[in-house]
Amino acid sequence: MQAKRAASRDEWKGRIRTASKTAIPNPHFASDERMAVTLFYLPDEPMQGDIDNIIKPILDALSQHIYLDDNQVERILVQKFEPGNVFSFQQPTDTFLMALNGKKPVLYVRVSNNPTEDIV
Repeated sequence: MQAKRAASRDEWKGRIRTASKTAIPNPHFASDERMAVTLFYLPDEPMQGDIDNIIKPILDALSQHIYLDDNQVERILVQKFEPGNVFSFQQPTDTFLMALNGKKPVLYVRVSNNPTEDIV
């Protein structure tokens, strides 16, 4: 994710794009609406590098499939859940439960066309 080599970054973006196409298969139209993106990274060991470095490649990978351009993203929530850090979740989705309980590392991505949801 934080690779210095362009080929490694492109491979990572390709993996994200492929996963997004599995979740939302073609044919469909990429949205032109305002967006919010949630990224939860669950590594298999303490993360090397900074969490903020994973954002841009993920947003770029979703362009032209989920949304037309990443400039539509108005809000981003990013959090890492490293091993040993125990969290309690109220009403996690089935998809997020699979991420929590599945093989690590895993990246959970949620995209919404309501950038003000969950803001109190």
